[in-house]
Amino acid sequence: MAFQVSPGVLVKEKDLTNVIPAVATSIGAYAGDFTKGPVDEIVTITSEKQLVATFGKPNSDNFEHFFSAASFLSYSNNLRIVRATNTGLLNATAETGGLLVKNTDDYQTNFQDGQGTVGLWAARTGGAWGNGLKISMCPSASVYEELAKTTVASSDLAVADTTITLADATGFNVGDIVNFGEDGGYEYRVTSISTNDITIVRHPSGVGGLHTAVANGASVRRRWRYYDLVSAAPGTSAYASERNGSNDEIHIVVIDEDGDISGALGSVLEVYDAVSVASDAKTPQGDTNYYRDVIFARSEYIYWMDHHASGTNWGSAVLNTTFTSVTTLSDISLTNGANGTTATIGQMKTAYEKFQDTESVDVNLIIAGPCSSAHIDNLITVAEERKDAMVFASPERSDVVNVTNTNTATSNVVSFFNNIRSSSYVVFDSGYKYTYDKYNDVFRYVPLNGDIAGLCARTDLVADSWFSPAGLNRGNIRGAVKLAFNPNKIERDQLYRARINPVVSFPGQGTVLFGDKTGLSKASAFDRINVRRLFIVLEKAISTASKFQLFEFNDEFTRAQFRNIAEPFLRDVQGRRGITDFLVVCDETNNTGDVIDRNEFRADIYVKPARSINFITLTFVATRTGVAFEEVVGA
Repeated sequence: MAFQVSPGVLVKEKDLTNVIPAVATSIGAYAGDFTKGPVDEIVTITSEKQLVATFGKPNSDNFEHFFSAASFLSYSNNLRIVRATNTGLLNATAETGGLLVKNTDDYQTNFQDGQGTVGLWAARTGGAWGNGLKISMCPSASVYEELAKTTVASSDLAVADTTITLADATGFNVGDIVNFGEDGGYEYRVTSISTNDITIVRHPSGVGGLHTAVANGASVRRRWRYYDLVSAAPGTSAYASERNGSNDEIHIVVIDEDGDISGALGSVLEVYDAVSVASDAKTPQGDTNYYRDVIFARSEYIYWMDHHASGTNWGSAVLNTTFTSVTTLSDISLTNGANGTTATIGQMKTAYEKFQDTESVDVNLIIAGPCSSAHIDNLITVAEERKDAMVFASPERSDVVNVTNTNTATSNVVSFFNNIRSSSYVVFDSGYKYTYDKYNDVFRYVPLNGDIAGLCARTDLVADSWFSPAGLNRGNIRGAVKLAFNPNKIERDQLYRARINPVVSFPGQGTVLFGDKTGLSKASAFDRINVRRLFIVLEKAISTASKFQLFEFNDEFTRAQFRNIAEPFLRDVQGRRGITDFLVVCDETNNTGDVIDRNEFRADIYVKPARSINFITLTFVATRTGVAFEEVVGA
């Protein structure tokens, strides 16, 4: 502090309450193929419902990817997902031509100013799902509503008539709502137009023709099909009127044309009432009302890509601007969306590398999904570089699914994992489970690695990270009708020696993870899941707290301060059965003058990890009636 140069009182505070913070240990990470959703962007998913809403339902091509994520979410509510880029993936657009908008960042950088040249709209994310979208834009009052006259050749229109001849059908569109001035105020929907003949059905039922007879020459009121979803005909907003602008309002409706999204054919998904074509338009509350920006901020289904060709000054500032009136309805069905091919190992590697930076992305349980040896190797690299996450991997599908001979399945699984390098940051399981796909009403085999990662997350909730996730207490697999490969005791022995954790179905006890080895091939404390996860917690928590020692002096005060935050934390872990003993060395013995001169700070932390029970021996001894137990105990 600065020296005082005249009498006075200086008040200071010193914070000596630093502690080791709690750290996350159960955040899942997954990258895969999905039918919709942003690409190359990390999205946090908290439930299977949100998974479906964001990334779509499973199909016969991607169900393994979907259910690997869904399986994890049945145990935990914190999964971070990246949708992998794959060849041929395209957003549905308003015109022909290929286009992929990966995510919102990609849109803002490359498409927000109308660079797409694919028409007015594009589906929000890539995939064939967007081909079911239709956008209806009402750009003017004349499109919203107008009057015409009917005419017939020789007589009035009779009850139940469905074909109406107009004097002029110009401006009428399929889907328009018409009214013939009947006393009941009845409305009808136009289903087809041929020259000046329109075919109608009753609205909203869609069944039958005219309710009553209509006189020849009766007035006709035509309205935009979705007129009743908005407040009034588009006109001039208050914001534009105050700035001598006019004619800036339009209405936009997004429709599920095929019914694949909502389950109801032609249902309305979104309505944008009285948005503005002025680039600087504001609502009375001060929010942007420019239709491009409103769609970007609020729509779950579409992006704006360009202005209507007839809206020659759309997108201009509102001051003194009379915006061009567009007098034709804009009804556009999106097309050309494509799911593309299955993501390659290289594309999956790129997606998982989104999780590589420990400073910006916090994940702990990396789910491999459908596996190959190269894919697992790539994920181990990510985990080993992070040093605070573990990979969970299953064998290839062909190793266990529809393999009727369990000896062959055992050999397949062992051979597959023998090709994977040794690491304590990976966990191998023995196969696939048979589970129900409620979205397609079928049963499917899916890999177990999402479940094993989920068991670790569940263990964090019911116990602590340093408890084993295996066994009958914490290792129960959910949603398993049966296993593709259910190893017996001899086969489990072979698997366990090969670093593979068997998943077993026991009669009356369910399907259980029956091993807790890591993929480390040498005998070590780190060949157990609970020990590796214990050290992840210790290293992550203490290293986070130690950042506050940076740029302080390496003296006894700083070293004592570090010991005073590390030792209580380790005692807490010890009290919660994670370690049996510990020692923190942070003094002049390891912070020598040479270390201090290199601007370094050292602390050595020794811990004795608690070990999980893997093998139980029960010895039953029979004795003669007259023998005292004290005489034979220990014999």
